[in-house]
Amino acid sequence: MANFYNDNPDLKLHLQHPLMRKIVALKERDFADAEKFDYAPLNFDDAMDNYNRVLEIVGELCGTTIADNAEGVDHDGPTVANGRVTYAPGTQENLEGCRKAGLMGMSMPRRFGGLNFPITPYIMAADIVSRADTGFENLWGLQDCAETLYEFGSEDQRERFIPRVCAGETMSMDLTEPDAGSDLQSVMLKATEQPDGTWLLNGVKRFITNGDADIHLVLARSEDGTKDGRGLSMFIYDKRQGGVNVRRIENKLGIKGSPTCELVYKNAKAELCGSRRLGLIKYVMALMNGARLGIAAQSVGVSEIAYREAYAYARDRKQFGKAIIEFPAVREILANMKAKLDASRCLLYETSRYVDLYKAYEDIARERTLTPEERAEMKLYNKLADACTPLAKGLTSEYCNQNAYDCIQIHGGSGFMKDYACERVYRDARITSIYEGTTQLQVVAAIRHVFTGTYAQLMANYAQMEISDELKEQKTIVEGLVAKYEEAVKKVHESGDSCYTDFMARHLVEIAGDIVMSYLLMTDATRYSSESLTRSAKVYVNLAAADVAKHMAFLATVAPADMSQYNA
Repeated sequence: MANFYNDNPDLKLHLQHPLMRKIVALKERDFADAEKFDYAPLNFDDAMDNYNRVLEIVGELCGTTIADNAEGVDHDGPTVANGRVTYAPGTQENLEGCRKAGLMGMSMPRRFGGLNFPITPYIMAADIVSRADTGFENLWGLQDCAETLYEFGSEDQRERFIPRVCAGETMSMDLTEPDAGSDLQSVMLKATEQPDGTWLLNGVKRFITNGDADIHLVLARSEDGTKDGRGLSMFIYDKRQGGVNVRRIENKLGIKGSPTCELVYKNAKAELCGSRRLGLIKYVMALMNGARLGIAAQSVGVSEIAYREAYAYARDRKQFGKAIIEFPAVREILANMKAKLDASRCLLYETSRYVDLYKAYEDIARERTLTPEERAEMKLYNKLADACTPLAKGLTSEYCNQNAYDCIQIHGGSGFMKDYACERVYRDARITSIYEGTTQLQVVAAIRHVFTGTYAQLMANYAQMEISDELKEQKTIVEGLVAKYEEAVKKVHESGDSCYTDFMARHLVEIAGDIVMSYLLMTDATRYSSESLTRSAKVYVNLAAADVAKHMAFLATVAPADMSQYNA
């Protein structure tokens, strides 16, 4: 019986990272829940055993039910009638399997019916689910909206809504509108306060993932006469209240099992979440960062299935009397795919650990005053999470698209047919670099960390970590790439031209990503004594060196005076 956790030793390696001990101690408050809940861990080893057991359940469900249903779900898709969505039969079976296995609300506190998992094992589950069915991860993974509700909602709201999510109800985040895509400041869905303190929502939302969910987080304009983000607030809409109908489901290229809906709000009763005017400025930014980490996990899952499908086909397919995996051109593609997959996964879990640490401190701060040392650590890990999240979302999604492309290339003409999973994987991959903020928007989020030195400090920290003798040559190469990065940053910064800086931002961010992922691969390969990660580190450093050389050549060629060449 297939198990998508047990058949992937790299996942278990990342769960062994030394920072997990600190994460678990903070998350479990020194295991105080053991006195209240019989399923709460008694110590660190007990907690890790718990994570492994649950991930094995996720792996089994994904390796059987969810993976087996993926093709049928892609074919059937959801339907809409009388303003309500009906999931494909396979999706319904998947959701029921997750409910029965207790996999909903994994990261929520036990007092609300959750498992109190840190973000890292939760993101690992998302990685596994995405490998089985990329579109289904959108439905299951949107329970992450509960994290935002927990963080910013009142205790009464937490008590009323979060147990429902943990029991299996679904969520959505209703942000985008027909005239407000990435520019969420332009959201115009109107929120009108009523005498009893409730609100009525009126307007249209578009491109809403799982738009007929049970519980919605809605961005709406609460302040009359405003036109920017300062007039927006966040609301909780409960489908039981009525007032929202699905006008249509989008006919999409991929992730067809996940209904992307256009919603019409007509006097839909809702309640304010948090404070007025902070909907976009504070709450949606936090919500989007969580969603972007989820898309990074989804991207890694896509890269995983793309590599596995390509590798299996290359071993079986024979041409000119031998398996095509024996041809150097095919071996190169496969090695590059694996290196990009492993680099993506290293960055994903590095980011999730930073998120775990700062969120744990934030949660503790709700219970007591943090010590100066704890507050300093919270700020540090918050900054690192803020820097790594756009890198993770932007680069892992681009790599998963490249791996899906190469998967079809390995299959040749057969890959263009629906007989093989790679055709579906290719279609599913495409959205990852678009939704929850395009790759271009991730660059906008990341570039300030180039000029404030966050990435440079990360590189300096990684350079101090132990690297095996087998990777000393690669470390020397990466040290040379760091010098080129510093040269590139200095050149762009000293130009004093804001348009030139914006134009070159992608190149600087990609160089930073190349170096950070090279270091992570080398240090993780050393830490875990992994032959597989060592091979990938050698391949990836070569790819990184070539990529940095390309960016440096572009920087050397294009000066501020040459910008007019790129006018449309």
